[in-house]
Amino acid sequence: MENKNAPLLEMRNIKKGFFGNQVLTDINFTLNEGEVLGLVGENGAGKSTLMKILFGMDVIRETGGYEGDILINGEKVEFATPFDALKAGIGMVHQEFSLIPGFTATENILLNREPKKKNVISEVFGDRMDTLDYKEMDERAKRAIEKMGVEIDAKMVISSMPVGHKQFTEIARELSKENLKLLILDEPTAVLTEKEAEALLDSIRGMAARGIAVIFITHRLHEILTVCDKVVIMRDGYVVKDTPAKETDVTDITKWMVGRSVSANVSQDIKINPDARTIMSIRKLWVDMPGEIVRNVNLDIKEGEILGIGGLAGQGKLGIPNGIMGLYEAGGTVEFDGKPIALNSPRKCLDASLAFVSEDRRGVGLLLDESLEWNVAFPAMQIHNKFLKKCLFFTWRDEKAIHDVTQKYIDELQIKCTSSLQKARELSGGNQQKVCLAKAFALEPRFLFVSEPTRGIDVGAKALVLEALKKFNRESGITVVMISSELEELRMTCDRIAIVSGGRIAGILPADHSSEEFGMLMVSQVK
Repeated sequence: MENKNAPLLEMRNIKKGFFGNQVLTDINFTLNEGEVLGLVGENGAGKSTLMKILFGMDVIRETGGYEGDILINGEKVEFATPFDALKAGIGMVHQEFSLIPGFTATENILLNREPKKKNVISEVFGDRMDTLDYKEMDERAKRAIEKMGVEIDAKMVISSMPVGHKQFTEIARELSKENLKLLILDEPTAVLTEKEAEALLDSIRGMAARGIAVIFITHRLHEILTVCDKVVIMRDGYVVKDTPAKETDVTDITKWMVGRSVSANVSQDIKINPDARTIMSIRKLWVDMPGEIVRNVNLDIKEGEILGIGGLAGQGKLGIPNGIMGLYEAGGTVEFDGKPIALNSPRKCLDASLAFVSEDRRGVGLLLDESLEWNVAFPAMQIHNKFLKKCLFFTWRDEKAIHDVTQKYIDELQIKCTSSLQKARELSGGNQQKVCLAKAFALEPRFLFVSEPTRGIDVGAKALVLEALKKFNRESGITVVMISSELEELRMTCDRIAIVSGGRIAGILPADHSSEEFGMLMVSQVK
């Protein structure tokens, strides 16, 4: 029997391991109807795994299930599939969109739940011949969009919508389900403009006022404080704090998330050599990369330094390495070691001893179904003929050298795996990121671009990865350019930091300058 006094949702002692690694340990929290819960934690803290358990996702069942209990209105539930969760009134909007591009917003909102009309043929041949009731579909879609409180064109085809409107279509789809009690929003504002994000926060307040509970996952902590009733903070698979939102602030939440006060630890050994020659010279660079503006970048990088590139989301920091390394169309000129580098030609960059660790480790970074050995050694084998033995006309792989180099980086970067033969797919996001680094190190490049090297990594591993980059730079003199959304991380690791704003370089300062000075550059309008 439903217990009227019980909370809408209770999670008790939830535990989960993946391939021998414990990801969640003893998670407990409750949520009442109409309450907004902010779920925060660094990447890799276990937030997404916890939501996948709640939503009955296949990946949980396929990896051995979970321990602990989920209660809805005081009754224990076990969702075998997301359909079970939907039936119980739980909706979820994921980070990756699941819309059909060629359909309109209305068609996506009511997908598989379209209202039907009887007609002469269906009276004879049964309800499979019913026709769609377009008028009713328009009405229901309109109601769902109104519930959200944000204007979107219900008749527009998804493929021609701006990214923010796609996000709102996903949310309207969940709101159109009559029995919705709880909505999970996973990083919903990451793709939104400031104005759209404001509108979404208003719409969350509206949902709560109508009794719908919301679990809101975001890295933007000020949003948590404006819209949530309570905040649950996770770190390394544990709930470390569960507090009413009005009793905390951004500084406290950050401390709980990372387990330390974040403002300390600026790089102590900044190395700025005024006599160092320019190893890479970038002039009038523009890059055509979705979501990024790179309009006119002029930048000189000194040999042997670690240069950081920072800036707010979408201002161009990710576009710079992706454009230079040929992953997106680019123009302007780039000289490396006094010679021009051909743009739009990834192979020429690799031949010139440049390497790139992409922020998109699954899309660009890894061969997910291959072993760690193959992932680490393959590029060096392919590009520089390393790890090969030759005799007359025959060439074969040097298995021992491949094993040794992989084992070296497993030890150095403390990659959690069962062995060097484990498949890349089975590792956690943070460990996959370390494999991407190992692969770049194995190329022994002269120049390395590293984009968001600690995305998806827990605190302990972050320090390790940053230390490895520093060691790589200091011991082998390799020039490193590190792109990161986290200013403090750049200040801990780099010698100089360039800030990008509006697709141009707003300024470059030594890393020991104050956060405020860098912050001013981030919001400056570069002419």
